[in-house]
Amino acid sequence: MENLETMLFQIITYVGSARSSYIEAIEQARYGDFDKSMELVEFGKDQFKEGHHTHMELIQKSASGELDIENCQMLLMHAEDQLMSAEAFGILAEEFIELYKILKEKSIIGKA
Repeated sequence: MENLETMLFQIITYVGSARSSYIEAIEQARYGDFDKSMELVEFGKDQFKEGHHTHMELIQKSASGELDIENCQMLLMHAEDQLMSAEAFGILAEEFIELYKILKEKSIIGKA
């Protein structure tokens, strides 16, 4: 069970970091620092990939009978919820950054 809990907390940690990076990327774009915002998106993507990789490993181990997830279902649901949330934030961050670029190019917004 310890290995299972460790994997679940790894997922939560990685995707939480990804989501935070995506949120900060949107903020940096709002202030016109598009280079920094894209760095944060890339960092978020790397963190998300680590979380996703750990999730896939967990699924494989569970399917092979190596791990029994029965006793950690609530933690598993939380980890998967965080995974999906981070994925959505990543998509939205990229869209917001592009929107801020367009608004700035059209001089609709200046430095916020």
